[in-house]
Amino acid sequence: MAGNSIGQCFRVTTFGESHGPAIGVIIDGCPPSVEIELDFVQNELSRRKPGQSNITTQRKEEDNCSILSGVFEGKSTGTPIMILIPNKDQKSKDYDHLENKLRPSHADMTYQFKYGIRDFRGGGRSSARETAARVAAGAVAKCILKQYGISVNAAVTQVGPIILKTDIEQLDFSKTESNTVRCPDEATAVKMEEYILDIKQQGDTIGGVISCRINNCPSGLGEPVFDKLHADLGKAILSINAVKAFEYGSGFSAITMKGSEHNDLWIKDGDGLKTKTNYSGGIQGGISNGMPIYFRTAFKPVATIMKDQKSVDRSGKASVVSGKGRHDPCVVPRAVPIVEAMASIVIVDHLLRNKIYK
Repeated sequence: MAGNSIGQCFRVTTFGESHGPAIGVIIDGCPPSVEIELDFVQNELSRRKPGQSNITTQRKEEDNCSILSGVFEGKSTGTPIMILIPNKDQKSKDYDHLENKLRPSHADMTYQFKYGIRDFRGGGRSSARETAARVAAGAVAKCILKQYGISVNAAVTQVGPIILKTDIEQLDFSKTESNTVRCPDEATAVKMEEYILDIKQQGDTIGGVISCRINNCPSGLGEPVFDKLHADLGKAILSINAVKAFEYGSGFSAITMKGSEHNDLWIKDGDGLKTKTNYSGGIQGGISNGMPIYFRTAFKPVATIMKDQKSVDRSGKASVVSGKGRHDPCVVPRAVPIVEAMASIVIVDHLLRNKIYK
């Protein structure tokens, strides 16, 4: 199976399945002497782990990780870093009824078409369980970004019809972890949580939006023509399970604006330059311009619902798929650290790639 790696200079490869003995990640290209604290990596994993609250899946995984190589006395050695995360709370019997049935809007059918075999226990490799490995790699990337003073912060800004209308450049990300929904506005977070719980009671699921802002990113990151920074960010974010859309800067709202309204005018800023507005989202011509980079990403409703659905089995015979197991009624609260991780990995990769021009 190809396609398990991302990045060129900072290359991340994940491995493992939802109900296998473990999942993990190999990071190749991490510079030497970067301070990597296991407690920090563990904290990032804890932000993503299941069973956090009554609005997440109740699978109990502590996600206690081990760094097996590439770190000595708290610092990277420049050799490949391997991080292992054991699976402890698999309930594979919850999926026995899916051995021959194909779940609507899951990867069951496409994996069967492509490989002729699939791990039906929780979706195997297609399970969102794999994203824990990405978060571990993202934690290492954040340790590198810390040396440059670059911060990557994300938050939930929409759940179903409930929208936080604060401009992304005005969001106070320090409040993101203050509630279970990870929305940086307490009043809106309460409404979101109540809505998710109501959806859960109905045996259904709902989607949402995560907004992300990258501060203090230097100008010059991004490669023409096919490795533009926003293109690589888009690929990384769209690779996350359940993501259906990605927009950076003004995104789709740009179509309602005139060029005279949308153009970001350059102005003097001390000894340097900045743009008066930031509809470009910190990226122009595929290259960072030194302004904050921001984007939004939309997540679909989780495909597994606690209701019977009509489907077919592998032979095409009509069947009914019953919702069983432990699943999120809304994935976006747990997806916040995943979005941050993937954005961090891309920025680090481009930082290292950009060194060839210095």
